[in-house]
Amino acid sequence: MLPNALVPHRSRVLAAVALGGALGSSLRYGVSLALPHADGGAVWPTLTVNVLGCLVIGVFTVFLEAAEPHHLLRPFFGVGVLGGFTTFSSYLADAGGLLATGQPFYAALYLLLTVLLALPAVICGAMLARMVVARSRRSGPGASPDNAHDTAPETTPGTES
Repeated sequence: MLPNALVPHRSRVLAAVALGGALGSSLRYGVSLALPHADGGAVWPTLTVNVLGCLVIGVFTVFLEAAEPHHLLRPFFGVGVLGGFTTFSSYLADAGGLLATGQPFYAALYLLLTVLLALPAVICGAMLARMVVARSRRSGPGASPDNAHDTAPETTPGTES
C-alpha cells in the first residue's frame, strides 16, 4: 500500500503519461493518414515515426541533462508523447505483414533499415542538442559578448608574440 503522500504525486504522473500518450498516438495516427499504408505494402508511416521519434528522444535526453525541467516533463513527453508516437508493435506487425504476403526480402530490409536509421537518429539528435545547449550557454545570460564566439583573435602574420 502506498503512503497517502505518494498517491497525489502518482496520480499527477499517471495523468501526465496518459495525456502525453494521447497526444503522441494522435500524432502517429496523423502520420499514418499523411503516408497511407497498404496491407502488406509500404511501411513508411511506421519507419517514419520510429526514426523521427528516435531523433527526438536523443534531443530530449540531452535537454533533460542540461536543464532542470519540471518533474512531470519526462513522464509527459518522454514516456507519454514519445511512447505513444513511436511503435515497436507496429514495426513487428508490418514486418510480419510483409512476410505473410511473400516478401521476405522487404521484411528483412525493413527490419534492418529501421535499426540502421533509428540508432544514428538518436545519436544525431543528441549531438545536435548538445551543440544547441553549448551555444546557448556561451551566449546566454551572463555571457560576455567578447567570449560569445570560439574564434581566435586576429593577428597579422609575423606579429605574433
